[in-house]
Amino acid sequence: MGEGLKIAMFGHKRWSREGGVEIVVKELCTRMAQQGCQVTCYNRSGHHVSGAEYDGVDKTEYKGITQKYVPTIEKKGLAAVSSSFFAALCSAFGKYDVVHIHAEGPAFFCWLPKLFGKRVVVTIHGIDWQREKWQSGFGSKFIRQGEKNAVKYADEIIVLSKGVQNYFNDTYGRRTHFISNGVNRPKTRKADLITEQFGLTKDSYILFLGRLVPEKGIRYLVEAFKGSKTNKKLVIAGGSSDTDSFMKELKELATDDDRIIFTGFVQGKMLDELYSNAYIYTLPSDLEGMPLSLLEAMSYDNCCLVSDIPECAEVVEDKALIFKKSDVSDLREKLQDACNHPEKVMQLKKQAADFICEKYNWDDVVEETMKLYK
Repeated sequence: MGEGLKIAMFGHKRWSREGGVEIVVKELCTRMAQQGCQVTCYNRSGHHVSGAEYDGVDKTEYKGITQKYVPTIEKKGLAAVSSSFFAALCSAFGKYDVVHIHAEGPAFFCWLPKLFGKRVVVTIHGIDWQREKWQSGFGSKFIRQGEKNAVKYADEIIVLSKGVQNYFNDTYGRRTHFISNGVNRPKTRKADLITEQFGLTKDSYILFLGRLVPEKGIRYLVEAFKGSKTNKKLVIAGGSSDTDSFMKELKELATDDDRIIFTGFVQGKMLDELYSNAYIYTLPSDLEGMPLSLLEAMSYDNCCLVSDIPECAEVVEDKALIFKKSDVSDLREKLQDACNHPEKVMQLKKQAADFICEKYNWDDVVEETMKLYK
């Protein structure tokens, strides 16, 4: 299908599981390469959010995928700008049929490959200038301009939710293509590492797994959980992304409750075990693009408890528990109710994986994306 198509991708940090964008890039590239495309990924050089030991992860070249590292200025706020600029420059001068840019900030430079006659496709992973860490000055302005440049110069724009599709239509009168993310059906694992390291057993904990950033609603979660009467633990798994002060604030919030466990960044077997053995997975976000961790959690047959923002509600339909966004007492009530009624939780667990894996399929995503490349 993609015989010989030459594609450049950038906008992700590196070939890793650091965030949703990274997971999407990896899934797309792997499948496109299997279909005969030549894919080049322009990665940032510099450090992984979770420490240098993750830097070299997956340096291997998959068949049909070339990874290149572009110069990156390692200063807060400049890493994305500098790496995107160099990636755009390389993809403009390289022999590519399509340049696929991920996220609004990197899309700032989409005019560059366009200028050199490339076909440019931009995936908007969320309205990023609304995120708390970019609220001040330059970051927010740069990302907003990236959004405008995508509207002006990109041949095609892909969005991951209906809400964002409406936003582009209402704000810019720009037509976009709604192609959601996919999810793979995992093998569930017995509790082993998580028992050894954190004393966790099957169904003994409520899980949050994602980047520790303010817009994910983790503050409400900690407050709501502290007021609940349960002997289950609350496990908060994830690395902080440019937000160490937020991490500190969370740990202070949680100091007087020894049921709350912070695991730091997790991947591989540890990640599988956490998803496989949770009693409930919760995503209390105020703001999401397309919550991949939610798709993953459901693919492991989890009962999920999510905020009622459209990005989460659209995903789970009637197959999960929903609370009023940023409402601590409603979240506490729903948590307590779930702890009191395991039969309700088990009912939702039974249907989660079949439902989500049918609804979100990576092969469909790739097929739709490749149509836009043509």
